[in-house]
Amino acid sequence: MNFFKRLFSSEKKENLNKGLEKTRTGFFSKLAKIVAGKSRVDDEVLDNLEEILISSDVGVETTLKIIRKIEDRVSRDKYMGTGELNIILKEEIAELLKAHEGEETDEVHIPSSETPYIIMVVGVNGVGKTTTIGKLAHQLKSQGKKVMLGAADTFRAAAVDQLKIWSDRAGVPIVMQGMGADPASVAYDTLQSAVAQKMDVVLIDTAGRLHNKVGLMNELSKIRRVMQKVIPNSPHEVLLVLDGSTGQNAFEQAKQFTAATDVNALAITKIDGTAKGGVVIGISDQFSIPVKYIGVGEKIGDLQVFNRFEFVDSLFGTDTKE
Repeated sequence: MNFFKRLFSSEKKENLNKGLEKTRTGFFSKLAKIVAGKSRVDDEVLDNLEEILISSDVGVETTLKIIRKIEDRVSRDKYMGTGELNIILKEEIAELLKAHEGEETDEVHIPSSETPYIIMVVGVNGVGKTTTIGKLAHQLKSQGKKVMLGAADTFRAAAVDQLKIWSDRAGVPIVMQGMGADPASVAYDTLQSAVAQKMDVVLIDTAGRLHNKVGLMNELSKIRRVMQKVIPNSPHEVLLVLDGSTGQNAFEQAKQFTAATDVNALAITKIDGTAKGGVVIGISDQFSIPVKYIGVGEKIGDLQVFNRFEFVDSLFGTDTKE
């Protein structure tokens, strides 16, 4: 497998390393124990590795997939030393993570063919959805894009207020109608304004409640239908925000939202405060959706464009070269 050349600046790489420190420390202290005194990868090592991966919230199905791939290589190579295990694990994990267009740059990638490019952001309350929107708006504006926000999470007054704070902080316009307004109406007005003002990117916030899947599906479908009256193929991206620190709960949320709407990108937040960073691997693999952004801190620049090779490097604490 060929890995890309170093893409991140030293500052971004350092932030990613720090963000994955708890996961890396927990994972590798356990890994070191299972290979201590072993000269080759045998069934006992593989059984213990399986346990470590599952306890790191990689998920059962993805863990079994990794173990099978290593077993295949062991049987093919006849002998595999424990020193090779890290290298093979890195390769297999990077292979499982889904690629996304634009991962070869550390800037937010927006296809030039769609103007304005519409991103509908979904996720439960408390995962960092509004903060993610604000940070994305800031980064896009710093890249020279004209950005507009739409406050279609009208279920909570606090959600509208919080998005307004982020629009001021990022210095981008916002369309809002206040608490209790029809979310689809807000989305419609936002797209009309964006077209009139020749915006490059529109970020639409949506309600984060999971009261029931049918209600969620109906609401998101309505927002989509109404937006398509203004821009026929919108939204171009449905970004699901998940809190990485919740581990297996993030899997359940991904299941709910992928059933309710056509999610095609993921942002996984709060990785810096948890040892459950393995959830990034499992969710991307199980749902066949690329992780596009990863949150590794609270500062405005700590939402990073996700690169699977940089992620694997930081997860293993070493640099992978081409």
